Amino acid sequence: MTSKLVVLTRDGVINQDTLDYVKSPETWKPLPGSLEAIAALNRAGIRVAVATNESGISRGLFDIDQLTAIHRQMHDELEKVGGQVEMVLFCPHAPSDDCDCRKPRPGMLKQIAERALVDLSEITLIGVCARDLQAALTAGARPVLILSEKGEKDLLEFARSENIPVFGDLPSAVHALLKGHPGTR
Repeated sequence: MTSKLVVLTRDGVINQDTLDYVKSPETWKPLPGSLEAIAALNRAGIRVAVATNESGISRGLFDIDQLTAIHRQMHDELEKVGGQVEMVLFCPHAPSDDCDCRKPRPGMLKQIAERALVDLSEITLIGVCARDLQAALTAGARPVLILSEKGEKDLLEFARSENIPVFGDLPSAVHALLKGHPGTR
């Protein structure tokens, strides 16, 4: 498993996920080891981007300024450990808006590949849900599953049926990526 660019979904991969949405920098809490894992990718010469569905914007739960502040917090915390994310793309639409950028559709991944001047086949997407895996598969990128606390048995079975590497957290996935080993869980 090698990659020129790793795309991470945000909630559940980099930071704690919540049923009530991450709506402010104060509610953005990095998962143990996630920031250091991103820094390890950077040190290995692997570029990192983030693709995140943010329907809380269209639902009126927070606005672009609040989302920008959340991402500034993420960038600041990453900088403290020597890491960086080169770009963050987000979809502000609700599922009912039928846009191309909302995962499971591949729009954000296509935009990231275009901006980064990288072929989609050279991208690894690390995500936590079926939408993430489907977006990667549709785009021709390589999906990796982080089995979060919300992970379901059906999702694990789907990942195994598609030969998608599965890990318990981002540090484990990054360790395997850097060693060139597929996931096992």
